[in-house]
Amino acid sequence: MAHTLATEPLTAQKIEEVIAGLPIQGRIILRLLLIQYLDVTHEEILYMVSDRPDPRCVSGKKPVTTMTQESITAMLERRNEYRRRARLRRERTWLQCVALTKQAHMASALAARAAALLTARGVSSETIERLTAQARSAVPSTTLRLLEESWDRNEISAEEYQKHRLVVEMQTQLRFAERFKKRLDLAQREQQTSDRTTLADHEIGHIWGIPAGTLAARKVKFLAQYLTVLQTKCSDVAVEPANRISLDLWNETMQVLSRTPLERSIATYDGLERTESALLEKLSAYALIRIPEAAETKFWNSLVFGASSNAMHSETTRTLFGLQRLVSIQKDLDAGDEALDEELLTRTTPISKESESVASQNDAGQSELTELQQHILRSFTGEDNSGRASDKW
Repeated sequence: MAHTLATEPLTAQKIEEVIAGLPIQGRIILRLLLIQYLDVTHEEILYMVSDRPDPRCVSGKKPVTTMTQESITAMLERRNEYRRRARLRRERTWLQCVALTKQAHMASALAARAAALLTARGVSSETIERLTAQARSAVPSTTLRLLEESWDRNEISAEEYQKHRLVVEMQTQLRFAERFKKRLDLAQREQQTSDRTTLADHEIGHIWGIPAGTLAARKVKFLAQYLTVLQTKCSDVAVEPANRISLDLWNETMQVLSRTPLERSIATYDGLERTESALLEKLSAYALIRIPEAAETKFWNSLVFGASSNAMHSETTRTLFGLQRLVSIQKDLDAGDEALDEELLTRTTPISKESESVASQNDAGQSELTELQQHILRSFTGEDNSGRASDKW
């Protein structure tokens, strides 16, 4: 007999209607499986509290009641914690994709504007193509060191210095663009995996508090019932027992729900980069790709995984504060040609020797400590009997 296939498009409203029409145990099973998209109602919370077996029955004592305020509160806390983790995972992968898309676009735009500025300064297109091909293997640290030495010895003019710096900047932005695109591919695959991830059986069992065998039986029963009703609703033809259920409907369910609006969380500052102002300043530099290549990966990992040693880890799960602020800063950036040209010219303009001499004189004047300053430092560090500053601090 031919299988009954779905003909009408599946929508989130239709999914919620089918789940709402199931028995209460089926509603709980489906909503716990899809907890990153759907909410378990208070009525269903009360049913789970009353449905879980009373441990006093095992010890031989007669149960009085399982519906206490403490048990309801504990059930709510477990539900909220798993829902929070699942939705933070979904939001984190989405923020990664948004941020990396804009970073890759910014790096490509900066590289293109650097090439345009080089062309305006007389560099041929063949030379720019050759420099672009060599961008992956270029070593900017050596080039910059030699360039600074030549500038300090007055061997090159400011125009030549800026031209060489534009070459380094163009190659650096090309490497950043390639790095961001590779990272974006990984983030998109992680997002697809996250969107299709449901709560595991042991997690549902932890929330509900029922035995694994009972949970498995209910899961098989009500998943089959959900798919049967959904297939009937989509095809407008009753599914006979002899017909097989289309398992693609479950994959379509996950795809449709993953396109629903994302619930944004409210993240608080967690101590990343020691102070919030320092973090915002570094995020602004990161959005304009002003951060060194060697430090970029560590900073990105600290945003995504909360892996920085400067973070206090005040939240129980990974923080999204840095990623949220990065996306906000990216939206406010001016990515026009004039703004990017001004940014590149500011980066590549050599520091005048007059300002360097003034800065060195100020540093030399401030290097020596007065007697009062030395006394204040000794008061903080302390002195031992020999008159040395104590090293125990």
